[in-house]
Amino acid sequence: MTDWLEHTVQIEVPVPIELAWSLWSDLEQMTIWMKWIESVKILEEDPELSRWKLASGGFNFTWLSRIVQVVPQQIIEWRSVDGLPNKGAIRFYDRRGSSIVKMTFAYAVPGIIGRIMDSLIGDIVESTVQADLERFKDYAVKVQAESGE
Repeated sequence: MTDWLEHTVQIEVPVPIELAWSLWSDLEQMTIWMKWIESVKILEEDPELSRWKLASGGFNFTWLSRIVQVVPQQIIEWRSVDGLPNKGAIRFYDRRGSSIVKMTFAYAVPGIIGRIMDSLIGDIVESTVQADLERFKDYAVKVQAESGE
């Protein structure tokens, strides 16, 4: 039996939604602001697939992910098809000059282990991803300033 542990974090980013979208939709750039993501590689033979590597401390996980839904400037949804079972979505909300970026993600773990893991590391996972979103915000503001807009 497998349980899905789900987390949701969000941030307001003081850049237009077009910029937030363009930065986030370039998956291979995600290592700039995602602390645990060591690499992302889009597969040349199928651009809807990407190979991910997560590394933190003694943990190393890889997975192949498929983009299952894209609505420009609104949502990027994914699901793993091999490796670490995970799924989620990044949603974008236009706030006229700023953007809300909301990430919901889940990963599968075996039954009782999942409940123990959630109580032990759930807050750490969410605070780490929230810090990633803070880095994304800083990066987006920097990119906007460098573009002169």
